[in-house]
Amino acid sequence: MIRLPGGIFTMGSTAFYPEERPLRRVKVDPFWIDATPVTNRQFAEFVAATGHVTFAEIPPDPKDYPGMDPALAKPGSLVFTPPAHAVPLDDWTQWWSFSFGADWRHPHGPDSSITGLEDHPVVHVTFADALAYAKWAGKALPTEAEWEFAARGGQDDGHEYQWGDELAPGGRMMANYFQGTFPHGNTLEDGWERTSPVGSFPANAYGLFDMIGNVWEWTRDWYADPVPAKKAKADACCVIANPRGPAKGASYDRATPELKIPRRVTKGGSHLCAENYCQRYRPAARQGQAVDSSTSHIGFRCVRRSG
Repeated sequence: MIRLPGGIFTMGSTAFYPEERPLRRVKVDPFWIDATPVTNRQFAEFVAATGHVTFAEIPPDPKDYPGMDPALAKPGSLVFTPPAHAVPLDDWTQWWSFSFGADWRHPHGPDSSITGLEDHPVVHVTFADALAYAKWAGKALPTEAEWEFAARGGQDDGHEYQWGDELAPGGRMMANYFQGTFPHGNTLEDGWERTSPVGSFPANAYGLFDMIGNVWEWTRDWYADPVPAKKAKADACCVIANPRGPAKGASYDRATPELKIPRRVTKGGSHLCAENYCQRYRPAARQGQAVDSSTSHIGFRCVRRSG
């Protein structure tokens, strides 16, 4: 872990997506944070020590999902499956498929394994799975503000990307994201079709790796639109101290509103973010993720707030 000094920074962005607005001045206290996302190797140690069974390994209860065909109540998870041709970008079912038998040990489907992927980020973990690991490790999940402070690497100069104003300065790939035309035309300029070993791309100024791209990362905050600074409790004029997000999950999965599934904030984008789709390979980017969602591009890292 790396100890960060805490401080005041400008959170959010007005240049990309509305949920990143408004810009606000935020203060976070010092904390420790994992230098990389939690890896398959680390998660395997946790499972061996505790016997934890992830959400993706448990058959869903049809009672929890009204209208579900009981025949589909089998363990599994969402796996990115690129189509062979261009498809409408407003229909995620064109590239995501629910794969029976997909889980953290089988990231690409039941016939895959993590052999050779020990140093890749663990995926197919829900919020509860990430929280269980954090508690076992004597750590916690970061708040959205802590995560964004860490991702910015001490830079508060208005740059949209962690490393400056260019996505690929001088043609250099600075993170694992999707090059080409999403979802079917990955040119693999960064060398990776899916996840990459943690630490494969340059660290930020704090020495933290993979804060951008590779996998989305869970935070502890419930998802809601940001609260303007003038409406938030502040410890000084227009500075929000250690924001923690809403008290409950007041925002739900838009795709299945009848299920009332609360969402947590995920940060950082993933290897599936592209210039033509989901430009969320930036510190300010955020997304609300249903707490029962496990996919092949969501992972996490931990923090410690004492000491």
